[in-house]
Amino acid sequence: MRKVIITYGLIAGAIVVVLMYLTMPIGKENGNYDLGMVLGYVSMIAALSMIFFGVKAFRDKYLDGSITFGKALLTGLAITLVAGIVYCIGWEIYYNTVAPDFMTDYTNFYIEKMKDEGASQAEIDEMTASMDAMAENYKNPVVRFGMTLLEIFPVGLVISLVCAALFRSKNFLPAAD
Repeated sequence: MRKVIITYGLIAGAIVVVLMYLTMPIGKENGNYDLGMVLGYVSMIAALSMIFFGVKAFRDKYLDGSITFGKALLTGLAITLVAGIVYCIGWEIYYNTVAPDFMTDYTNFYIEKMKDEGASQAEIDEMTASMDAMAENYKNPVVRFGMTLLEIFPVGLVISLVCAALFRSKNFLPAAD
């Protein structure tokens, strides 16, 4: 069981990190963090498709082609955790080597966006204070690691739930004999 979880988690983590490294410069070059966020979540969905293959491999290799919803969900969440840790490590490397000014750029983008959308000065001031507080917290690597893990975990949870629902049926993609 561990081998399947670690293997598929590492594959998913590697995919999401490579895609992050390829797409992060796009958002920065265009000065559009909204586009970067969309590309980031699409990358996570693509990478976490490994949950599907991991649950199938676990079911076929260890459970004779039948898996309960709970076991499939736990397998998917364990793969998500491994992938999430790899993703967090990848972000830490990227953040500390390529993008140490990320929070400043991110804050400036959203404040300018608010101004362009006609937000009041009070709303802008409130958002600036909120973003400044977040930036201060983001300096702490433990907090940053947790925030980064919280980016990918909901995506993995949804994909794990879908996979668990699909695989609970014995007739869904039966194992090859």
